[in-house]
Parts: sequence; structure tokens; C-alpha cells
Amino acid sequence: MLILSRRVNEKIVIGDDIVVSVIEVRGDQVKLGIEAPRSVKVFREEVFEAIQGENRRAAAASAAALPTIELPPAQE
Repeated sequence: MLILSRRVNEKIVIGDDIVVSVIEVRGDQVKLGIEAPRSVKVFREEVFEAIQGENRRAAAASAAALPTIELPPAQE
């Protein structure tokens, strides 16, 4: 893990197209601004972990647990 010190209005550049800016520091809370292409998904860690957990649960569900869909007979 890379650990850097930054002050308000200072930035960190990741790769060619991601910029993390320190917007505000208030007590033990830091407000960050993140500039990234729309194709890059940016999540808070707790949201990312919740999404991953849901994806793992969905992948582990058996086909028997899924509802069946009745299709109408084919028309000629």
C-alpha cells in the first residue's frame, strides 16, 4: 500500500486519467473529489463489498430456486 500525505487542494494522479483531490479536512474526516472516466466505477468500500456479497449470493443460488416461466404455445 502506498501512503501519501496531501493537504487541501492537493491531488494524487492514478494512471493517466484518474485524479483524487483533497477537498476538505475536518477533524478525522476527509472529503475527497475523484475525477475518472465514466467507464471507471467508483464506489465507497462498504457499498462495493455489499455489491460483491449480493453477486456471490446470486451466483451461488441453484437453478431450482429460480421460478419457471410458462411460455405460450407457438402460433403457426
